[in-house]
Amino acid sequence: MTLIEELKWRGMLQDIMPGTAEQLDKEMTTAYIGFDPTADSLHIGSLVPILLLVHLQKRGHKPIALIGGATGMIGDPSGKSEERNLLSPEQLEINIAGIRKQLEKHLIFTPALPNSAELVNNYDWFKNISFIEFLRDAGKYITVNYMMAKDSVKKRIEGDTGISYTEFAYQLMQGYDYYWLYKNKDCKLQMGGSDQWGNITTGAELIRRKAGGEAFAFTCPLITKADGGKFGKTEKGNIWLNAERTSPYQFYQFWLNASDKDAEKWIKIFTFLSSAEINTLLEQHHQNLSERQLQKTLAKEVTIFIHGEEEYNKAIETTEKLFSRRTVAVESLSAEDLENMEGVIKFDYPKQKINSGIDIVSFLAETGAFSSKGEARKMIQNGGVSINRDKIDNIAKEITVADLLHDKYVLIQKGRKNYYLVKVD
Repeated sequence: MTLIEELKWRGMLQDIMPGTAEQLDKEMTTAYIGFDPTADSLHIGSLVPILLLVHLQKRGHKPIALIGGATGMIGDPSGKSEERNLLSPEQLEINIAGIRKQLEKHLIFTPALPNSAELVNNYDWFKNISFIEFLRDAGKYITVNYMMAKDSVKKRIEGDTGISYTEFAYQLMQGYDYYWLYKNKDCKLQMGGSDQWGNITTGAELIRRKAGGEAFAFTCPLITKADGGKFGKTEKGNIWLNAERTSPYQFYQFWLNASDKDAEKWIKIFTFLSSAEINTLLEQHHQNLSERQLQKTLAKEVTIFIHGEEEYNKAIETTEKLFSRRTVAVESLSAEDLENMEGVIKFDYPKQKINSGIDIVSFLAETGAFSSKGEARKMIQNGGVSINRDKIDNIAKEITVADLLHDKYVLIQKGRKNYYLVKVD
């Protein structure tokens, strides 16, 4: 398969300019993707752009990762319903340094290689351009009619909040990035998410009108979840690539908990497994869905790619430690293990209520693990409740201080996948 054919098979291709596939087949091509420095870490929404650059470099092309130090001060209206807060230069520097460190983990930066990756910051060329100069050198080539026709701008103009001139000018700034890279780095291809198509085509148009050149582009679809939820979001917020923001264990659990439908799609997008490997894996998965082999492989591949094999092994160890009654006795879990437990819902409960004992049904309902005593009673009778990994089959059982782990915790399992940690104070 050619690069474009592979990306299409993986579900990583949406819009593409005519001639792009031919350009990539013809010669080593320099291509770039922009990263918005709104935080000091990228999150998994940025994984597809990273993977596109890696695929590109693996095929012998030259990737450029552009960090928007200048455009980050402006704000991209694409996909936004309201104006974004502007970042200070100091915060931008912190964010850029964090993103640079992450990108250097996945791309090959060896200057001796003809297709060595490069990192650029568009602030380096924008900082010396005056407003008058920018209007003369870029603004005169793109009409307002052209800019207003873009969906990202049209939606904001028609919305309640409108759009400031600052964000309106964003697509022209991004277009100038492409022009600058075309002139100074021989960059002929820009890639990005499908929400960037308007900005990307503005850059190609600026190259055509101002430099008389030919530029190419393609986008990848925005990742969605089968249940309609937002990809990369949990109850706690974004899933970050920085281990200090999202622990490797939390990161692993996110992928492990993917639905079958999502996992079948994501295994192609987020791993480098071949079509033969994936087809074999899908066959094995469908033969025994309960084993969740597809999710385990997905979680393994992505966790190793982002955090390395050592952190993946630690995530496996933590998973076994917290959730497998076969390998680790619950009494061996430290207070720190319990406090840092992820993938569980946590409740507080007053200790005075169990000093003299409380029946299990009332305890389960009052902690919030069950919506009612009736639900709790029925689940116990059906064998679906465990306390501290011991299955409960007696609705008359009482919870007392003797049931507390480290004199403070009760671990509840409801069904196969729902875990609750009650902290008794």
